[in-house]
Amino acid sequence: NGSGCFDALLFLPPSFSGLSHDTNEVALKDAFSQHGDVIQVKVICHPVTGQSKGYGFVKFSSEKDAAAALEKMSDEVLDGKNIRVHFANSG
Repeated sequence: NGSGCFDALLFLPPSFSGLSHDTNEVALKDAFSQHGDVIQVKVICHPVTGQSKGYGFVKFSSEKDAAAALEKMSDEVLDGKNIRVHFANSG
């Protein structure tokens, strides 16, 4: 409700419809920047292979931008895979 530090942080969870292993941080930022001011992107990678684990985070400058991106990007196709998007502070 606007009080937490993660209100503008979106989580793209791993799943059968998670991020493609080909999706890097540049591609993720490009896709989400169309819907708001992205200030940080992180694709979680395996420490040894460097391959994407299929999930990541996108941080926006405002909760409003994050909410707009969540609405627009949920179930969109990115690098050939449908992605799911959630607010990261669901806990």
